[in-house]
Amino acid sequence: MAAGEGKRLRPLTNTRPKCMIQLAGKPILQHVLENLKAAGVNDSAVVVKYKKEEIISYFEKNPIPGMKLSFIEQDDRYGTAAAFGNAEGFATETFFGVAGDIITDASALVALGKNAEGEVSAALHAVEDAREYGTAIITDGKIASFEEKAAKPASNLANCSLYVFEPGIFKKIAGLKKSPRGEYEITDLLKGATAVEIDGFWLDMGMPWQLFSANEYLLSKLPDHKDKVENCTVRGKIYMARGAEIHDSVIEGNVYIGEGSYVGPHAYIRGTTSIGKNCGIGDSTTIKNSIIFDHVNAKHLTYVGDSIVGSNCNFGAATQVANYRFDAGNIKAVVNDVVIDTKRNKLGAIIGDNVKMGVLTSVMPGKMIGDSCWVDAGIVVKENVERQTHLVLHQALTKRKIGEKELG
Repeated sequence: MAAGEGKRLRPLTNTRPKCMIQLAGKPILQHVLENLKAAGVNDSAVVVKYKKEEIISYFEKNPIPGMKLSFIEQDDRYGTAAAFGNAEGFATETFFGVAGDIITDASALVALGKNAEGEVSAALHAVEDAREYGTAIITDGKIASFEEKAAKPASNLANCSLYVFEPGIFKKIAGLKKSPRGEYEITDLLKGATAVEIDGFWLDMGMPWQLFSANEYLLSKLPDHKDKVENCTVRGKIYMARGAEIHDSVIEGNVYIGEGSYVGPHAYIRGTTSIGKNCGIGDSTTIKNSIIFDHVNAKHLTYVGDSIVGSNCNFGAATQVANYRFDAGNIKAVVNDVVIDTKRNKLGAIIGDNVKMGVLTSVMPGKMIGDSCWVDAGIVVKENVERQTHLVLHQALTKRKIGEKELG
């Protein structure tokens, strides 16, 4: 399922589907498909709708080796069951049904396939705070009922959006009625399904700051692969794609440097950081625990901490993205006009594509800057900025001749 927009992940999803957000050098959907291939799947169909052209174009240029891939456009019905229902002509035997934005390991899919029984089987994962998830109540190995983000959940087993179905499920999907929110929900068909608990890493990314955990996990799995590293101090693991270079800089932590990107001189990359293709990270710039998309330039005296930066952004000299409150409290962010406690005491900015920051600009913790914005020199961004906005600083200047006394 890759038809959704991911509204809570704006501004990143203003210009791409949620599943095409890049982590550790690849879109999320590519990680999902590679896991399916590793689990033994050779034929996959991706259900698309929102900005479908970007998904199709990317995978035409970057196919999954050994996997036949086709695309199905979702019709005007909404919901997870509607998405699966569109694949009826494709899935004529036992099949996996998975969300295209779930980060986990291939072993979870292998375990699900091995333990699947009956017409429907669903993967479940124990979580710390079940109030944030749809959870399943299990009786004798079967799903007895579901709770959706209950205040006091009776179970801590989250629905992973990973399923094994028999083709007979399509008749039941066709008979579904809309849920109270106007969608066709696959959870309405999971009562009585086989419950398969999976271990290891699993993450459903509903909020922008959850991308950091997924990025950390994916980078931990990459090998140490250095290429052009000259006169640098390295304390950690680096994966460098083709044509990447690092000169006269310090690297600390697990770091990914994308194809054709240049780091240095005197840059400081630390924490768990991914830097995309054809980026320039330059003199006295610090990038800390951040996700930087393709074609981003931060070449002079810039600090970017605990942030996500979309493609084609440019940071003027001495741009500072703050990530910490004076009182050391949790950072709050406004998502779709709702104030949310991120439960993080360090969080910088979420910046959309094609943003230009003037020299000496600053961004306060937890702020969102929409795509295609211009932020003039010297501005301090203290609130979210809507997409395609030009922020202009107006100064009140007083002029007097040298030696004249100041009036008043």
